[in-house]
Parts: sequence; C-alpha cells; structure tokens
Amino acid sequence: MGDPVLLQVAKPVEQFDTPELQALLQDMKDTMAALNGAGIAAPQIGVSLQVVIFGVGKNPRYPQAEEVPYTELINPVLEPQSDAMEDGWEGCLSVPGMRGVVPRYTKLRYRGFDPQGRPIDRTVDGFHARVVQHEVDHLLGILYPMRIRDLRTFGFNEALFPGQQLVDD
Repeated sequence: MGDPVLLQVAKPVEQFDTPELQALLQDMKDTMAALNGAGIAAPQIGVSLQVVIFGVGKNPRYPQAEEVPYTELINPVLEPQSDAMEDGWEGCLSVPGMRGVVPRYTKLRYRGFDPQGRPIDRTVDGFHARVVQHEVDHLLGILYPMRIRDLRTFGFNEALFPGQQLVDD
C-alpha cells in the first residue's frame, strides 16, 4: 500500500497474444499460486496494465468458497445486475497482514478478453462476483480498505482472528 502503481488507473492492453503478455500472465499465475491466492492484478506486481487472473478450486485458504473457474481477463468491464450488496471479509497481498469487511455487488456481469483477444462475457454471483470486483478494483487504483464502510471492521489478522493463520490475497 502506498506504491503509486497501485493508486493509478491501469492502461488497457492494446495487443493480444504476444510473448510479453504471456510472460506477464505466467508471472501473475506463479505469484498467485505461491500465495494460494484467489486472484491477482497486474498492478500488484508493478505492471500498470488492465490484466487480472483469478480462480479458486479446492483452496485451503477458502474452504467454504464455491469454486471459481481459472480466468485470465483483460480489459474488463463490470456491470452490476442489481443493487443488492453483501458484506464480506477481504484481504490483499498489497495490504499484508490485514482484513476488512467490504460491501460488494452480489451479482454482476463481466466482459473482457482472453489472452488471444477472444471475448469473455459471464454473469456471476457469490464469491465469484466478489473476487472479480476485488481484482478489477486494482485496475482502477482502488484498494479494498478504500471501500470499507465501518473502520471497526478493519484490522490486523492476529487481532481480528486470534490463533488463525491467514495468508494475504
């Protein structure tokens, strides 16, 4: 938190299916896997491009979460499908050691492109919708603490969840 790249709007990807884009995606995938994360955005590794990856299978960090298909999403656009929102705990590797309760839309449509430039268009809800919103926020220069409505629900992992070993997203 505090890195200028994390606070700026990321640039759209203009060329698809390039070696540079593939290298970026591999770096992001390796970083996410090493941290058992649900997703990661290019600005989190210092690259100001509109690229996010996310996906959750059987993950020890999210034992109750429904599975989210692994997705590489470029130049995303989000459209909430209703005004309904739900509060949920979030953490982030860009804000290490902390958690907060963040409101998110419960159902949304996201569109964008895969690495080859083919369109992606999905309507999702639940944890899948939360993960996409968290990651796309990074492309807009927004970190999850900026969305917390009640700072009493924001703090250090060990204070909020004593005795639990939590890893940052």
